[in-house]
Amino acid sequence: MQVLMVASECAPFAKTGGLADVVGALPAALAPLGIDAQVLMPAYPALFPLLPEGEEVATFEGLPGGAGRVVRVTARGVPLLLLDMPQLFDRPAGLYIDETGKDWADNPIRFGALSRAAAWICAGAIEGYAPDVLHAHDWQAALAPVYLKMDGRGQPPSVLTIHNIAFQGLCGPETLGPLGLKGDWFHPEALEYYGQIGFLKSGLVFSDRITTVSPTYAREILTPDFGMGLEGVLQNRGAALSGLLNGIDTEAWDPATDTALPSPFEARSLKRKAENRAAVCKRMGLDPDGTGPLFCVISRLTGQKGLDALLEAVPHLVNRGAQLAVLGTGAPELERGFVQAAEAFSGRVGTVIGYDETLAHLLQGGSDAILIPSRFEPCGLTQLYGLRYGTLPVVARTGGLADTVIDANAAAVAAKAATGFVFDEVSAEGIAQVIDRVVEAYAEPRQWQAMQRAAMKQPVGWERSARGYADLYASLAP
Repeated sequence: MQVLMVASECAPFAKTGGLADVVGALPAALAPLGIDAQVLMPAYPALFPLLPEGEEVATFEGLPGGAGRVVRVTARGVPLLLLDMPQLFDRPAGLYIDETGKDWADNPIRFGALSRAAAWICAGAIEGYAPDVLHAHDWQAALAPVYLKMDGRGQPPSVLTIHNIAFQGLCGPETLGPLGLKGDWFHPEALEYYGQIGFLKSGLVFSDRITTVSPTYAREILTPDFGMGLEGVLQNRGAALSGLLNGIDTEAWDPATDTALPSPFEARSLKRKAENRAAVCKRMGLDPDGTGPLFCVISRLTGQKGLDALLEAVPHLVNRGAQLAVLGTGAPELERGFVQAAEAFSGRVGTVIGYDETLAHLLQGGSDAILIPSRFEPCGLTQLYGLRYGTLPVVARTGGLADTVIDANAAAVAAKAATGFVFDEVSAEGIAQVIDRVVEAYAEPRQWQAMQRAAMKQPVGWERSARGYADLYASLAP
């Protein structure tokens, strides 16, 4: 079976978040199931060196934004179809934002071109290539199913995966013409979203199936609290909606072979984590003689992630004898807050603003617990890394966090099934209460190690989820 995946990012080539990790890992997970998944993505500057190595397989004159071509190349095991349009994608700064932190003004045109190219590829633009399924990811690719229907094509069937419904891709109706969309489709039952074109909303209307990245999030987004204004559209498409958990790359994230760790370890050699903890303390400026649990945060520093509430709870964490290592970037006020916390609680709190993949691995390998107090979380990956490394996740009961962590309640602890700590109230008080639970559990070494071993046994790879996608594709393909 041939599947055309369409996405704006794909690890390790271009990444801003978990979307890239999923798109980068899923093709390899699907291959043993007889599915050839190729990834159509923009040729950003970081991918320019790959263009001469590939084969030009299609050229287009009438894309939004002008002419473009598609180059096929396989890199790091990922089969790529690169949309080469330098006028749209040869940009400094971020994938979506300029040097000032604002969205590129022509983002609708940029990702409209990506979607338009996908639909034409499905129509046979690449000789000898006829995808059986179109799989679009997030708002940047959500017009691909729309273009398919606009062209009057019933095939191939389309799947749209929502990675985060908070990002929807809105633009004014004056963009209908430049995008080549039907003007008579600009109404609430099709493209219109409160007077604007809604990329994600349109894809939800016109795709054949809708998935999101955890079963709980699939239920949550049907409600006003989590649907971000699209809950009505999703309720109308409820029969087409399902949730499939993400997985992680268990080779890249393997504590037994991780070169970022001074002392790689397995479930049978958990004592080696102490050497990694010492390395974390040295790197983060923490007291190496701390006797309480070492918490880490590896995250975007935003309100969605609940880190404003965590910041308020830092004094309580320190007073309980715990330590905190923070790695992330995001809202300036939160960056300042965690830097100031590190200054105020020297030796107890350490903060690194930015992202460092090697340091992220070290924090997972050397910390005792990872804090993820998100107000909403479609799936989350850092808690899966935590499970893999015996770094017990401390998570809010939402989305994929609720689906992947077994709370250390009395019954789960007695059954040796607990893999972390789950709490309900994302507030300073709620976080303080769960910190108390973690500190008390950490004081019982046998119980703590039993939880670590249970966590490390959890299946966090792509095998189960890949089978779910394969079954979904099979149900759609003729």
